[in-house]
Amino acid sequence: MKFVSYEGERAAGSGSTSRRTGVVHDGHVMDVSDLIEALPLSSEAAGALAQRGIACATGGMLRWLQAGEAERAALAASIRERLGAGTATLPALGSLKLYPPVSRPGKIVGVGRNYADHAKETGVAPFEKPRIIFKVPSSVTGSGAMVPKPALVQKMDFEGELGVVIGAFASAVTPQDALRHVGGYTLLNDLSAREFQFDITPPQTTFAKSMDGFCPIGPALVTVDEVPDPQALRLHTHVNGALVQDATTADMLFPVAVLISYISQYMTLEPGDVIATGTPAGIGAFRTPPVWLAKGDRVEVSIEPLGVLVTVIG
Repeated sequence: MKFVSYEGERAAGSGSTSRRTGVVHDGHVMDVSDLIEALPLSSEAAGALAQRGIACATGGMLRWLQAGEAERAALAASIRERLGAGTATLPALGSLKLYPPVSRPGKIVGVGRNYADHAKETGVAPFEKPRIIFKVPSSVTGSGAMVPKPALVQKMDFEGELGVVIGAFASAVTPQDALRHVGGYTLLNDLSAREFQFDITPPQTTFAKSMDGFCPIGPALVTVDEVPDPQALRLHTHVNGALVQDATTADMLFPVAVLISYISQYMTLEPGDVIATGTPAGIGAFRTPPVWLAKGDRVEVSIEPLGVLVTVIG
């Protein structure tokens, strides 16, 4: 299934809007907010949340992610039953204002230079272990959002990436067991202010990647049953209609399962956390001459099962 978070009416004809959760079907969106709000948590999930002092989400995608695998499967059956009534009267996806599928991830774990071609264009040899970086949760925004370029930033750059959304607590898991902890997949644009990453000593990589709006995520969260192999996806990035990145996730130096396992040896991954799995070659910083984003530029990151993540620079 493909879930979206969007601005919609609390009740049909009420005129009062709120953030809603919907399922995309045949280009339309069915509101399933009430089903998710009523979704029970498994005893295992509730216990894990309580042990860590984490409040249970009352609704939205975080509630869905926290619930547990069996509970999500039961919800899917209820949604399919509703979809049987048809979608002709439902709003079209393109007519809605979208929010990030996970609005405030607990943490956003990035992976630097995870494609061999990107490592090559940066002039370094492939790493022996994943290079871990972070983006702060306040940098998250949704598809279609206008992201303002800070007035003092001159070297704003793009990075199209596959995003992995965690759906179960993962601590010291093996690569063989890692994908069981994935709730779904999304797209991510790792916007970066390169002057803070490359031009100063010491580099301020987290700061460079964490400015307001510098983490567009979306347009949807796509469940794992629709992405049977995260290493068999084709990623494209376009800037103002021109293709600038074209790669397959099979070229990752550290596949998704390896990343989850590696990170979980040092920190527990929690439901709602996002892993930004790295970007392929073609970013603006290493073009000749460099290409920096400017006001009015439109960046589109796409993977066929996941949709198109659109960002406009303001």
